[in-house]
Amino acid sequence: MRVRVFGLGWHLPLMLLWVAESVAALAACRLARLMISEPPADAYVGWVQSGVFGFCVVLVMVAMGLFSRRLRDRTAGIVLRITVSVLIGGLGAGLLLAWSVQFGISFKYFFASLGVAWVLLVLVRSVARGLIDQDIFKQRVLVVGAGVNAALILSIRRREDQRGFKVIGCVPTPGEAIKVNPEQVLTEGGTLLQHATDHAVDEIVVAMDERRQQFPLKELLDCRMAGFTISEPITFLERETGKVHLNMLSPSWMIFGGGFRRDGIRQFSERAFDLLVSLILLVVSSPAVVLVALAIKLEDGWRAPIIYAQPRVGQDGKVFRVRKFRSMRTDAEKDGKARWASANDDRVTRVGSFIRKVRLDELPQLYNVLRGDMSFVGPRPERPEFVQHLGQSIPYYDERHSVKPGITGWAQLCYPYGASDQDAIEKLQYDLYYVKHHSLAFDLLILVQTAEVILFGKGAR
Repeated sequence: MRVRVFGLGWHLPLMLLWVAESVAALAACRLARLMISEPPADAYVGWVQSGVFGFCVVLVMVAMGLFSRRLRDRTAGIVLRITVSVLIGGLGAGLLLAWSVQFGISFKYFFASLGVAWVLLVLVRSVARGLIDQDIFKQRVLVVGAGVNAALILSIRRREDQRGFKVIGCVPTPGEAIKVNPEQVLTEGGTLLQHATDHAVDEIVVAMDERRQQFPLKELLDCRMAGFTISEPITFLERETGKVHLNMLSPSWMIFGGGFRRDGIRQFSERAFDLLVSLILLVVSSPAVVLVALAIKLEDGWRAPIIYAQPRVGQDGKVFRVRKFRSMRTDAEKDGKARWASANDDRVTRVGSFIRKVRLDELPQLYNVLRGDMSFVGPRPERPEFVQHLGQSIPYYDERHSVKPGITGWAQLCYPYGASDQDAIEKLQYDLYYVKHHSLAFDLLILVQTAEVILFGKGAR
């Protein structure tokens, strides 16, 4: 089951988990103060301290991917993420509060808050992990059709992908070849409305392979008038998987559907966001920039270039030159042929291998963001040679260029590094989802979760 906030669909159990753990982080300071018998100067000071501490810890938890439906870590991995979140978030809160004499906290109170927060968050997470997968939180779905499209919906088998829904069964239509497991087919008689009512369905997904014949118009209309939600399979899968499935995509769905907004307010907020984040990162990362430049010089010699510029395709197909720290040998493409980086690529230098893993090679792209060639968040910019090939072989590929490319993006979070046509197809599905739903709130969410990608070195080559 999902709810929409800021134009995005949020998984209800994960939202409830976020609320529960936010309360736990907020309560940690209050409980710690009771444990050490250290009353605050007044109630206002105590609530401010608790609020800052809780906000910082939960913010780092979001960055650690603890509220992502893609999280697949075992118990030890989740406890590690909680530990990192409490330590980094608590340290950040302590530094913020230390700037004020009025709101500063003692070392005893600080460490007590860290301990209580860790215990509470581990307890809440342990209880919640069992509840999240309970059917009570899942959208009960009835699928109309039992062919290829229905099989695609049922193929989403992994628990993490099915957290939001449970397929009650499939109602086959006359003349349709059965492609789903026979156990999933509802064989008992009755109308579509009767099936939906008897099985307490929340949503009906019309996944027929062929709609021109035997389309149950009257039955679907009866269900709609009875209050049931009716969805197309592409809309349903987009909501549940966070990507647009190309094999179901049609121009009419993009033309008449929601999203894909480019109004003046969005353009202004996007540009303001880019400038603010880029300027802050330029200041914060300046020591790292100097160290990376020194490391490249020490490895390859003082005459070796530090930064390289490479043509990439930007918004509306315009070509610009992206700046990056050089992470490969200077003769990486001496034959003049463009190639994707591969796993364990021997062209990558020792310094390059490290800065790629922690994404330091991307820092010079802040210059491109300030120039307006790129946004901070958006689809990854590709080389013209790749774009020409992929645009001819993959439908709707050029639609990703309707927004500015980004340093980070939804596809980079959801899918590892792509180095083939099939990888490009998978990433395009996430890129199209971002193009449809892009907003300031979505950009902020992607920016915060990028910390997990950097920390764990996901998708780097």
